[in-house]
Amino acid sequence: MLSPALLEHAAAVLDACRSRGLRLATVESCTGGLIVAALTAIDGSSDVVDRGFIAYSNDAKTDLVGVPAELIAGHGAVSEAVAAAMATGALTRSRAQIAVSATGLAGPGGGSAQKPVGLVWIGLAQRDHPVSAERHVFSGDRAAVRAAAVAHALMMIRARVSP
Repeated sequence: MLSPALLEHAAAVLDACRSRGLRLATVESCTGGLIVAALTAIDGSSDVVDRGFIAYSNDAKTDLVGVPAELIAGHGAVSEAVAAAMATGALTRSRAQIAVSATGLAGPGGGSAQKPVGLVWIGLAQRDHPVSAERHVFSGDRAAVRAAAVAHALMMIRARVSP
């Protein structure tokens, strides 16, 4: 799962954060810790990576990073609102200045017409910046969807912190 290309992206994210003096947190549902795993696979990552939360269940999203249960009930766990709240919650409950979140349907089951398999919302929060969340529908099997989500999350962080 951690391809050489993915590790290159992770190293570039670490370098970009390091150059700006930023610490990073992740909060992951459908990716199950793969974003933080890619980052921490790089030697010396501890000066950038503050922590990673794995909030796979709805209760974990509430307990670990403070996503209101009412928000999940109203929008669903796989939604823009929840992805944004996850990223914001990671900032609140860490020492990081930037946080990324991922929540989605990696499959093979569980999709619907409104929320198809492959749908992933990736949230990005940075102190003193507006929170954003992007909707993506990735193709392929479960592993491909998860790998694509990790790659895109890393690209979002790098785009935000690169000069």
